[in-house]
Amino acid sequence: MHASLSRMPLLDALKAIACLMIVAHHLAAYGPMSQIAYPLFPALIDGMYEYGRMAVPVFFVVAGFLFAGRHAPDGELLVPHPIQAIKRRYFRLVVPYLAALILAIGCAALARIWMVHESIPVTVGPFQLLAHALLLQDLLDQEVLSAGIWYVAIDFQLFAITVILLWLSGQIQHWRPNLKGGGLILIASLTLASLFIFNRDKSLDETAFYFFGSFGLGILIYWISGMRRRNLWLLALALVVIAALLVDFRVRIAVAGVVMLMLGLARQHGSLLESLPVPSFLTSLGRISYSVFLVHFPLCLVVNATFFHFFPAHPVANAFGLILAFGISILGGALFFRWIESAWSHRAGVWTRTKNAVVSVGRGPKLGI
Repeated sequence: MHASLSRMPLLDALKAIACLMIVAHHLAAYGPMSQIAYPLFPALIDGMYEYGRMAVPVFFVVAGFLFAGRHAPDGELLVPHPIQAIKRRYFRLVVPYLAALILAIGCAALARIWMVHESIPVTVGPFQLLAHALLLQDLLDQEVLSAGIWYVAIDFQLFAITVILLWLSGQIQHWRPNLKGGGLILIASLTLASLFIFNRDKSLDETAFYFFGSFGLGILIYWISGMRRRNLWLLALALVVIAALLVDFRVRIAVAGVVMLMLGLARQHGSLLESLPVPSFLTSLGRISYSVFLVHFPLCLVVNATFFHFFPAHPVANAFGLILAFGISILGGALFFRWIESAWSHRAGVWTRTKNAVVSVGRGPKLGI
């Protein structure tokens, strides 16, 4: 099952809905169009602004679920070389991300021609660009070049931390074979620490520790939904989420808990996970969601500048601009996926397979001497 997790309709649908929520949130939060159109539907724009960000825990729970299925389906890391796995993850994320940053820099320059607004990123400097390339822009207090790109840095941190923890558990088990379940203990411990401690400290929201609660729930629900007595374990995990909410109620954790339960129940009934009837447009959008996420803000910025220049005081025109920007974000993401993300993934996959084949041939067969 885990080999084709990325093509499960339910996962694609969750990513698609979260992607649409993020685009809507950024349209409400940034740029003058939402401010000018606000009198027409204030409740809708307020709702987009306040609740659109709840898509973030959806992405993280799904990411954790996918990580477990691909890299540690039985609780043990399948990756033999953790540094190589982390490096591959970095380049898979960063190559499309850097292409999107170039687009963001160009779109910001275009937007400055027609408007002056706080949503336009500052002119980029060499150190700022280097910090972005290394996914350290927030940790180094550099002004970001596009809204929401902090997610890419956090995603990479989560992946690296999890790979290292599972690798460490494997090393411990190698030297102490009697110590079973080390990976489960480490991941569960960090998940609990995040839910009850780190996620309650806003000063940590530039680090993976703040978000590991959601990511860890995705990993844990994948593991326990394949265990014996899985219903009991599922109940225990649900009680952990409820306890975290009783200590400090956070909507983002409640959302993460709901998505966790949804994925756990779906995996227990494999047919539901594999053949849930999902509209084809959601499946397609889920597959291009990373590309849409990367390019939507710079494209929306240009649409904002255009409508602000030609219709600076027309609520109806700017409401149409919001709809247009929404559609352009999806179309732009589809083109970016086709020309950049998919092309790079294919090229990287061919390179990896070729490298592995060369290494395999280089080793040669063992001689029976």
